[in-house]
Amino acid sequence: MDAQGRGQAGDIDPADQWVLNPHTGEYELRLTPSAPQSGIPGPRRAASPNRAGVPAGRTANPVEPGRTVPPPRRRGAPPQEPLPGRRGRRPVKKKSTAKKALLWTGGTMAFVLVAAAGGGYLYIRHLNGNITSVSDDGASTGGFQTDKAINILLIGTDKRTGAGNGSYGDKDSVGHADTTILLHVSKDRTNATALSIPRDLIVDVPDCETTQSDGTTKVIPGTDDVRFNTSLGQDERTASCTVRTVTELTGVQADNFMVADFNAVKTLTTAVGGVEVCLAKDIDDEDSKLKLSKGTHTISGEQALAFVRTRHSVGFGGDLSRIGLQQQFLSALMRKLKSNDTLTNPAKMIKLAEAGTKALTVDSNLDSIGKLKDLGLELGKLNVKNLTFTTVPVVDNPTEKVRATVVLNTATAPTVFDMIKNDVSFTEVKKKASASKSAEAAEEAARLKGTKSAASEVRVRILNGGAVAGSAQAELEYLQNEEGVLKSENAGNADAALSRTTLEYAPDQADQARRLAAVMGLSGAQLKPGKSVTNSQGLPTMTLTLGKDFKGAGVSFTTATKAPEGVQQSTADKVECAK
Repeated sequence: MDAQGRGQAGDIDPADQWVLNPHTGEYELRLTPSAPQSGIPGPRRAASPNRAGVPAGRTANPVEPGRTVPPPRRRGAPPQEPLPGRRGRRPVKKKSTAKKALLWTGGTMAFVLVAAAGGGYLYIRHLNGNITSVSDDGASTGGFQTDKAINILLIGTDKRTGAGNGSYGDKDSVGHADTTILLHVSKDRTNATALSIPRDLIVDVPDCETTQSDGTTKVIPGTDDVRFNTSLGQDERTASCTVRTVTELTGVQADNFMVADFNAVKTLTTAVGGVEVCLAKDIDDEDSKLKLSKGTHTISGEQALAFVRTRHSVGFGGDLSRIGLQQQFLSALMRKLKSNDTLTNPAKMIKLAEAGTKALTVDSNLDSIGKLKDLGLELGKLNVKNLTFTTVPVVDNPTEKVRATVVLNTATAPTVFDMIKNDVSFTEVKKKASASKSAEAAEEAARLKGTKSAASEVRVRILNGGAVAGSAQAELEYLQNEEGVLKSENAGNADAALSRTTLEYAPDQADQARRLAAVMGLSGAQLKPGKSVTNSQGLPTMTLTLGKDFKGAGVSFTTATKAPEGVQQSTADKVECAK
């Protein structure tokens, strides 16, 4: 039976009403006037024309002498010649950004989906009604911006809401942060990093102001040395507490956050017709209820949920092994979302929009289809081969005899965090640079080339321009005692705060500036040719102003260009088999 027949039977499928417009390349929702309205509203149609070809309620204009009214054009017929005195217009075929937005907002760990723009106001309003939003309580930046790098915190809660989920684990769970991923998308949109945060990582959860379900605000005291997953749910903590915890842990402040429960995995995988996963061995896990043979399988619904919950039968049998399995699953899901099988199938697109918006809880700065679509358009510029999955580097908690939790690997974790903060890709990406940008970069690099004076000849005064209190004195002591920069002095606070540390010097001090840059790891962009000032002894001196990016005395400003050796990482375009 066709779509119209099903509509008359009362169970019309909205996906069947999406028709490809050959002139625009976009799908449009079209309803037959005689068919009853479906449960999902569509856009309004124009009033039916009368026999004169004029909409009802209007009077037909008389035809001008010498002109004829062209007959109705049949679908597929060649276009009519333009009437005398009129210029014909050739239809312009446009690329569908709406479909791209839907695809990639689905690809944002499959939690963010939007409707195709051609769907009409009523359908958009319907999808808006599906979305649940909560306050960010001031924990985020206030929302992503199109001209900056994007950081989205994705939180999967273990709350057992929804049909069939009560039998999983602790059915009375308050909803902890069971699976958490910090998604960083580069400013130029050429690459992204998805950083998994282990739920059993020992962290300090800060004090956080929260908006409770009844609308009241409440400051929940922080706790030190606790599992990361307690940043949500425990003591009535909301998702904004998890955002604050991640900021304190990594130094990266999320622009937005999204929360999904068990139903998200089940409904989204069903909507796309299943996700293909690979196993390097047979798995029969009593806890997750996953039973699959070695090889490739297409999974969805309950089986997909069992897959991402499995940990005892893979790797070392712990949460870190489960994280690896989840990253493989998300890579497979994103490949499926990017495939033509999904992108060109309007039925799947609509099911994705419905499933995604119902499974999603977002912060109040991302609470509409329009905002989600804008995010999707930004993410649509990304190639999955440059999306790297990695995990916060950790080691076993040395204070435990029975290994149950982990702590930061202080040798490698700071570098991973710095790479994300400084927008450094974990994959090799060819940068697109304009001629002016290239010239500017060349000029900055040239500042570091040339002779360097001895450290004992470097004369510099140090100002605190936004670093923590006491930083100027701490850096002074480090330079004098560890690096031999003896002609240095603490000049107090700068007149204004700077986001970035700078070193200003006169032309005849360039060799001194290069030496200090080498000592501190300053970049060419941080060196500012200008003029010298007079120090307390009446001698010409350079000015070092410590900005908000100052990390501590003796800490180099040089940002790593690749992940530390041994840090686990994979890219979304690669197929990996669970071991």
